[in-house]
Amino acid sequence: METASSAFKATRVLIVDDDADIRELLCGYLERFGIQAEGVADGVAMRAALDREHFDALVLDLMLPGEDGLSLCRSLRASSDIPILMLTARCEPTDRIIGLELGADDYIAKPFEPRELVARIQCVLRRVRDGRDAPRSDQRKSVRFDGWRLDSVLRQVESADGMLVPLSNAEFRLLWVFLERPRRVLSREHLLDAARGRSIEAFDRSIDLLVSRLRQKLRDDPKAPRLIKTVRGEGYLFDVRDID
Repeated sequence: METASSAFKATRVLIVDDDADIRELLCGYLERFGIQAEGVADGVAMRAALDREHFDALVLDLMLPGEDGLSLCRSLRASSDIPILMLTARCEPTDRIIGLELGADDYIAKPFEPRELVARIQCVLRRVRDGRDAPRSDQRKSVRFDGWRLDSVLRQVESADGMLVPLSNAEFRLLWVFLERPRRVLSREHLLDAARGRSIEAFDRSIDLLVSRLRQKLRDDPKAPRLIKTVRGEGYLFDVRDID
């Protein structure tokens, strides 16, 4: 039987929190599960660590000195698809919504049990690895649709004018589901299962936030969307006209 340690032997996690005691506690706890963890105190140190070596996931505190966690999350999502778990002492729903809108993969509020953080890291990494390590045989490297080109290896889209737009793992999976089922109404539950997987305490609005992020990446006007249309009471429809 596979143990938690053997399953995550090569996993590396970067923890960004200005509280030294929390960093030390979490790094020590994650090590017990075979997760190699490193802690830094702010965004400057975070960027230096990410430039220096590879990490499989990022645990990012919302309240940081200097550049805060939301700003760092937004900046990372412009160039990286590293899984991000937001960590905060603030429990306002607005904070969680903004974090998810900016591209965070999960959200956990202080105080919390360290074992819950381990479970959430495992859940996020399982979704990522399922998508990366077990590609479907029918998944093409490149798909063109309505002036866009999706690169399924690099997980980015290219516009007709040559602009490259990186996609998070969840955004990529959602777009792929839409491309597989064009011009069909897909329920929120179906899209949530396909794009995110049912994580712990799945956030009810997470699929709507994910659709909003994908619309922004595809320059689809949220007030009058042309590609991703909302079907009231039922879900969403990908109204693409040309797929190659």
